[in-house]
Order: sequence, then structure tokens, then C-alpha cells
Amino acid sequence: MRPAIFLPPPDPGCVLLILVSWLLNPARSEITSLESGNIDDILNNADVALVNFYADWCRFSQMLHPIFEEASNVIKEEYPDKNQVVFARVDCDQHSDIAQRYRISKYPTLKLFRNGMMMKREYRGQRSVTAIADYIRQQKSNPIREVNDLEEIKSLDRSKRNIIGYFEQKDANNYKTFERVANILHDDCVFLSAFGPISKPERFSGDNIIYKPPGENAPDMVYLGSMTNFDLTYAWTQDKCVPLVREITFENGEELTEEGLPFLILFHMKDDLESLEKFQQEVARQLISEKGTINFLHADCDKFRHPLLHIQKTPADCPVIAIDSFRHMYVFPDFSDLAIPGKLKQFVLDLHSGKLHREFHHGPDPTDVAPGQPIQDLASSPPESSFQKLAPSEHRYTLLREKDEL
Repeated sequence: MRPAIFLPPPDPGCVLLILVSWLLNPARSEITSLESGNIDDILNNADVALVNFYADWCRFSQMLHPIFEEASNVIKEEYPDKNQVVFARVDCDQHSDIAQRYRISKYPTLKLFRNGMMMKREYRGQRSVTAIADYIRQQKSNPIREVNDLEEIKSLDRSKRNIIGYFEQKDANNYKTFERVANILHDDCVFLSAFGPISKPERFSGDNIIYKPPGENAPDMVYLGSMTNFDLTYAWTQDKCVPLVREITFENGEELTEEGLPFLILFHMKDDLESLEKFQQEVARQLISEKGTINFLHADCDKFRHPLLHIQKTPADCPVIAIDSFRHMYVFPDFSDLAIPGKLKQFVLDLHSGKLHREFHHGPDPTDVAPGQPIQDLASSPPESSFQKLAPSEHRYTLLREKDEL
């Protein structure tokens, strides 16, 4: 009889290390590491790519790694073609040039790409395997609803922005361009299409794209450019789908805040469309040249009661116009002043020049005081920014820098 051989028990620390290593590095994980030499080729050939911009030292990045990898495993089972969906990552410390190229300002940042084009909206949802997998499934779903009877067009939701394409054939280049545009802008517009005999009544001189703006009586707009020219088609559609004056909600507040531009906001009751229309008209008339220096927004007074209280207003005072510079909030004197030519533009110019800030702290500028009237230094403190609180949270991201605003 052989003597029993007793092996020493395994080191608990070693077991834990192996277990953690296995959890963080599943055998099936296929995360593509991007660098300068391969990034364009990989992204350009991917129908959809979700890219994790991270830093190893960032604790939020460390927490996301195993979740991102497991989500990749789940999606790989559903979309086995390597070019259908790509999960990729960029070590921003090792590849700072790529981080700068895509303007990464926080870790981790998850950005979506379609055929090499970065989508404006990054992923900001829950950091769980289920949520990320559901997000990719949504991105892979067809963004265009096919119309089987033109009577369906009459029952469209006219509170939304609708883009309708009428095509002779689905496999033609015209529709392929339309499909590519819809893939990019489907979060901003509702896209529909009709083909063959069904679409024929709307194809007077060939394939056709129509924009139906919000409002029951709003007139249709027709795309007159080349349908095979993606850049022209995309530019026209984006102009229709992304309005000059956008609505701010709690869902898109972080995204809008991260754009880094001050807000010019109309607070109005949801059913007060007349005030919104006046505001939109004056923004288009007076401030089109300021696009890119300030964001033009409108907000529901009931939903955004707190910012209103911040400037000593209530929904009963609406409509109210204000600027949030991310440092302070400034109130437009009177909504009725909107009709005074140049008044709204001057309000914005006074923000850029620093005049609004100076006047809140020291009273009217000397140049605004009537001759003979004494100049008084009136100490004052404008309300602090309210919408800055909607910016990316330091409890969710490692923020790389802060912006100085007026």
C-alpha cells in the first residue's frame, strides 16, 4: 500500500489572483486595440463600432473594462461577422494623438462610429452588460420604417420631424445614400420610405425626398440635390433634423452641457408654442451669426422649475429668456422686448464682451449712464449657473479639465 501524499493547500492569494484575472480577461473577449496604424482601417470597415477611450489609472475605466468585454461577448454571439459590430478601445495615455483627434475630455468615454464616421451622440447610458448590449441592438435595428400605403403618411405624428423617401427600387444607389443618412440621424428625425408602385404618385420626376416639419399646417420641403451625393444629402437632412433652437431635457442635458457653449434659453409652458415660434424667428433673424458661440435652447417651465427659482422666477412668469454661462445666469429684461430689433442680439453680445458680468457686480457701465448722472458701484452677485450641474459628473468620469466661462 502506497503511503498517502498530502499536498500543501493552494495559496489563497494566488487563487484570488487567478480568479480576478479570469474575470477581467474572459477567454472569448475580442476587444480590438486601436492605434494610429490601424484605427482608420478598422473603423472604416465596421458597420457599427463602439470605442472605449480610457486610461489605465482611471478607476472608472478599470470598473468598465470587464463589463465592456462581457458586452462584447454577448453581441459577438448575435453578430458573428467581424465587420458587423466592433468593440474597440484606445489607451489615451499611450495614444494621446487619437484622444486629441476625437476631443476626449473625460475617462471613460464611449463613442459610436458608423463606417468610420463618429456619431455626435456618445453612449451615456447605464454601464452594465445588458444596457450596452441593448444599445448596440438598437443601433443595428433598421432606422427606416417602410410605408405600405400612402394613407399612412396622413396619420404621421406631426409633433416630430419626418423625412420620407420615395424610391423606385430598394437596391438602388439613391436609397443606399438615404439609408446611410438615416443611420446617422435617426435620433433626430423619423425616417420613412416607400417603394415601387406604392411610391409612384410621389415620384413625379424620379426618386424624391420630402421633409415634413412639426406642425399640422407646416409646408413640406423637397430635397433638390443629387441623391447619390452623400455629403449634400446629409447636410440638407441634418439642417432639417437638427433645429437651430433645440429643446433641452434631463436626458440630453449632459450632452448639451459638454458642448461647452453658453446657453440662451427660452423657458416656456409646453403648450405655449406661440412664444417658442417668436423666439425661434428672432434667433434666426438676429443670431444666426452667433451659431457656434452659444447654444439656442428652449425648456419646459414645469420640468425646469429649479433653474427658474434660481433666477427668482416661477412657471407663472413664463415665458422667460435667460443666459446660463456655466458660471452665472442672466435674465433678459422682458420677453416683450424680443420684438425690439437687435435687442436679443445685444443681450448675447453683452455676454461675450463681459458686460453682463461687470454690470451684475458693479452696476451699469459708465458708457450707459446719462450725462450728469453719478456713477455708482453697486455690488451685486448674479445667480450661479444651474445647468452646469447637468455636466458630466466626477462621480462617473475622470474629468481632464474644466472650462473657464463668463
